[in-house]
Amino acid sequence: MRYAPKAQTLIALETSCDESAVAIVRNNVGHLELLTSQIASQAGEHAKWGGVVPEIASRMHLEALPLLLEEALADSGLSMEDIDAVAATVAPGLSGALLIGSVTGRTLASLYDLPFLGVHHLEGHLASILLGDNPPKPPYLVLLVSGGHTELIKVISEGKYTLLGRSHDDAAGEAFDKVARLLGLPYPGGPAIEVVAKLGDSRKFPLPKGRVSKPGGGFYRYAFSFSGLKTAMLRQVESIKSSGKTLPLEDLAASFEQVVSEVLVSRSLCCALDQGLNKLVMVGGVAANQRLRKMMIDKAYKHSIEVYLAPKAFCTDNAAMIAAAALSRLGTGSLSSSMQLGVSPRLALDEASSLYNSIPPF
Repeated sequence: MRYAPKAQTLIALETSCDESAVAIVRNNVGHLELLTSQIASQAGEHAKWGGVVPEIASRMHLEALPLLLEEALADSGLSMEDIDAVAATVAPGLSGALLIGSVTGRTLASLYDLPFLGVHHLEGHLASILLGDNPPKPPYLVLLVSGGHTELIKVISEGKYTLLGRSHDDAAGEAFDKVARLLGLPYPGGPAIEVVAKLGDSRKFPLPKGRVSKPGGGFYRYAFSFSGLKTAMLRQVESIKSSGKTLPLEDLAASFEQVVSEVLVSRSLCCALDQGLNKLVMVGGVAANQRLRKMMIDKAYKHSIEVYLAPKAFCTDNAAMIAAAALSRLGTGSLSSSMQLGVSPRLALDEASSLYNSIPPF
């Protein structure tokens, strides 16, 4: 098998949830060049059920990947003989969905005698900032805000992270989906709420900014909680409906989006200031929200904190970010993952390095 650190051009697969994706990225002396990024969204199918159905997701990944692989190679003008390594998301995510990408990736690696890298999905999101112009150098703070995760992570160096804050119930993206369903808006909820909210009054409905209590009193400064906000929205909707009035969707959506943005921004900046970090990165699907992006930039500027935003095309799940994470690992001298590496629905980010052990963690 080839020696992994020499890899320059890598093909990556992402199937952790409801997006089937294949990308080819080349590392040109530290600069990542995206050669192609192919994505097949399942949102339309899962919208019928109001959320992701794991069995459907797995089947659709199985159907989509062969065609996506063909399209990626054709679009890049490359063949598998031009590829130096293969990567696939192996954790965390839906087990069945992860397995489709992992088995496909390991099969390709075996057939073409290539190194295989199993990638941590959250490390992929962190690496999405590397696909933009002038990415920051560590250390810096990352607000990772997506459908399944809302976390504040200090990036110390490549592959070294410290979790400083997280959501103790719903992730922000999950709250968007649930509130959208409450308002009768389609899945996925984030984009649907953003469209409707543009026409609303963001101060119309006062909503709570959930905090997480400490056992001995006080609150965790960097913790998030969106369950109370979700309940407040439910009660507001029920109150309006019981009065016989028409739901003011625009105002409700705008008020909800405003509060979520304020919470994310204020706690992220509090964390950055406390940690003495003057660089803040925002990644993940919710990071594509325009109100949140503008608020973060405006508020951070007042504290002399520089904000780096992942390109919108790479905020939601995609394979380009998985390729970027894998190439970063190769750049630090890590070798390939074991071909016996399985998948895991849950794996902490600080355990990502275990994916490259000779004896796999699962």
